[in-house]
Amino acid sequence: MTSSAKYDREAAIRKATNLFWAKGFHATSMRNIQQAMDMRPGSIYASFGSKEALFKLALQCYLEQGQRKLEVSVFEAGSPLAGLKQFVEDAVLNSNDLVPSGMCMLVKTISELTEEHADLLAEARRLLKKMEQVFASVLHQAQAAREIDQDTDCDRLARYLQMQFMGLRAYARATEDHGSQLQDLIDDTFAVMCQSKECQSC
Repeated sequence: MTSSAKYDREAAIRKATNLFWAKGFHATSMRNIQQAMDMRPGSIYASFGSKEALFKLALQCYLEQGQRKLEVSVFEAGSPLAGLKQFVEDAVLNSNDLVPSGMCMLVKTISELTEEHADLLAEARRLLKKMEQVFASVLHQAQAAREIDQDTDCDRLARYLQMQFMGLRAYARATEDHGSQLQDLIDDTFAVMCQSKECQSC
């Protein structure tokens, strides 16, 4: 009974995540939430407390989904750097019809919210920084595998990747270019990162 209740809660949060990701915080009404989660208002408030509390859970769910996708990409590629590149390609090139929005939900939230919702804004920024740290962890793995130069500052390189990743997704949305030009830009990004002569990942 407990596991079933937990599963239902997690499924409801995933539905809310997709809704908020597609529409943003302000444009998502409680009626939208009720319809997407197939829950009555009283049940939503009893389970999650408020729209703001649910949105915070949705942001955390979004990050967790991204982390899992990156872990799977690295595992399947058999190479930290190749897996990281595959993760970026999937998000920028291959997910247009598979996800609610081409934009990163965290970046979208930071762009949308003001200090009126300072707690949610801070959470989005915290999670974006956490994803940057996840990138840094994978880059440290790549460094250990001699896929990038041993003198590379992986934390700084993670910031560079985060910046490029955000820009690539925004560029894809702004230009509706999901073809060779974007692939070239991804290749260029990883060419900068992939400096070891032994590296075959890029």
